[in-house]
Amino acid sequence: MNRSLFDPDQFVEAAADAIIVADAVGSIVFWNAAAERIFGYGRDEAVRQALDIIIPERLRRRHAEGYAQVMRTGVTKYGADVLRVPAVHKDGHTLSIAFTVTLMSAAGQDRLIVATVRDETQRWQEEHSLRQRLAALEAANR
Repeated sequence: MNRSLFDPDQFVEAAADAIIVADAVGSIVFWNAAAERIFGYGRDEAVRQALDIIIPERLRRRHAEGYAQVMRTGVTKYGADVLRVPAVHKDGHTLSIAFTVTLMSAAGQDRLIVATVRDETQRWQEEHSLRQRLAALEAANR
């Protein structure tokens, strides 16, 4: 590919979705501008921190167990599946995110997880509101 036509580094930094890379123990090693916007942590605040900074307390143990298994085996059961889970913003408010994960490793290097994350909080809230309205209409028609 002609890098003068396409700069992958510029793309990653300009992407609308957060791109977060974590090492084998779950420490953040890369955090793009969209991650800053979505989660509220600046790059300098997030890099070298555990992924726990964006994972709700009640999900941290399960996440850590699954993460450790993926790093140990080199296999993720999610493949190209889009995962939808709650997350936490720096200020403490809950987000609804959708993301995919990619397991990577270079020869002789530890594995890395790359997560491409989209904030779907507004969409989730709109769907929740519509479900509530539908349930109310169905109840009124009984």
